[in-house]
This record gives sequence, C-alpha cells and structure tokens, in this order.
Amino acid sequence: MKRFFTFIIKCCFWFVVFTVGLVVVYKFVPVFYTPLMLIRYAEDDSKTKSIKHSWVEFKDISVHLKKAVICSEDQKFLHHNGFDINAIEKAYKNNQKGKRIRGGSTISQQTAKNVFLWPNRSWLRKGLETYFTFLIELIWGKERILEVYLNSIEMGKGVYGAEAASQYWFKTTAKKLNNYQAAAIASILPNPRTYKANPATNYISKRKSWIVKQMNYYGPLKLPKKNVKNEK
Repeated sequence: MKRFFTFIIKCCFWFVVFTVGLVVVYKFVPVFYTPLMLIRYAEDDSKTKSIKHSWVEFKDISVHLKKAVICSEDQKFLHHNGFDINAIEKAYKNNQKGKRIRGGSTISQQTAKNVFLWPNRSWLRKGLETYFTFLIELIWGKERILEVYLNSIEMGKGVYGAEAASQYWFKTTAKKLNNYQAAAIASILPNPRTYKANPATNYISKRKSWIVKQMNYYGPLKLPKKNVKNEK
C-alpha cells in the first residue's frame, strides 16, 4: 500500500512538472498543432481533407477580430480570472431544464481545451480544463491567451486560426480584416463546421450585425498595460 501511494504521488508530481513546463514553453513558442486539429483530421474521411493553419503574431491580427471574438464569446474576458461564474451558473440552470445555451466557457477555458485537451465532454476533461485554465491565466496573461486563441480556434471545416480563416473566407490577411469581416468570422464560432462566414445566411447576417453593434458599444480594446498598448 505504501508503494502504491508513493507511485501515485510521483505520478502527480511529474504530471505537474510536465504540464507546467508545457505551458511555460507555449508562452513563448507558437502552437502549430493542437489535439483538436489532429482529431478532426483523423475523423474526416473525405479525400480532400486538410489542415489550414498559419500562425501569426498578435500585432498582425486585426483589432476588429480581437474585439469581435471578445464581444461574441466572452465580454468579461479582460476582467475575470479565467472563469465567468455567472455564465457557468446560467448554463447549468438551463441545462437542468433541458435547454442548451452558449456562454458557459470563457475564452481562457476554450483556449485551454483547444491547445491541451480533446473536444468530447467528460468530468475528467472538464477537470483538466479547469487546471490548464488556471495555469495559462497565471503564466501567460490575457494578451498571450487571446493570441493563442485566435491562432488555434476552429474557424471553418479544416480551418484553424485567424490567418487561415481570413484567407479562406475573405481572401485577405488577418491584419486587414474590417469590422464586418471580423464579425462574420466570430459569428460562426459556435459551430464553425456548419456555419459559413461568407456567403452568410440570414442567421449569420443577424449575428454579424449584433456583434458589430456590441463592438461599437465596447469601445477601445484596453489590454493590460504590461502586455501591450491599448488598441482602438
């Protein structure tokens, strides 16, 4: 029994060492591939399957897209510690009633899931997601979390990240996206393999208009001063 507990303690210790080390590395190194990309690629049985992904620096992503994803996915992103308790409680209550709503997971949680974990829901994955969310909030900070999120999020079938999505949907670069193009991309994030940013359906057009209004209300994007200058 003593050997068993010693083994468990050692496993926990090396798990923490490995995961913290991985998070530290990704604070500085681009994330070129994620588990989600590989899982989606393996699931795709078409002959034309591919992974469209190009990493770009934070400064080379349009401020319109930064604001669009914050306004559509997590308006409290710059103010919470990785978890939006009110959104989680609301999602839980609605799920208990048999309803399903978006908004329980923050950008930080989505980033942790996309970069380190797998998409299927389970208590184990949710627990690990909480653990990695805590780590990236502590080690990366808001700018890096948003940079990794915008470079790794699924933005179409086989399309990952701002640069690939900009090229795929609008034949432009992530840096040159205007506010309506950015809002169109943000509007498909709830189901990027089904929705299309361009041409937009009536539903996506309505979501796009709502996101643009939220972006106008939001005002300048004020990231923490230690990370980057404020962006308009």
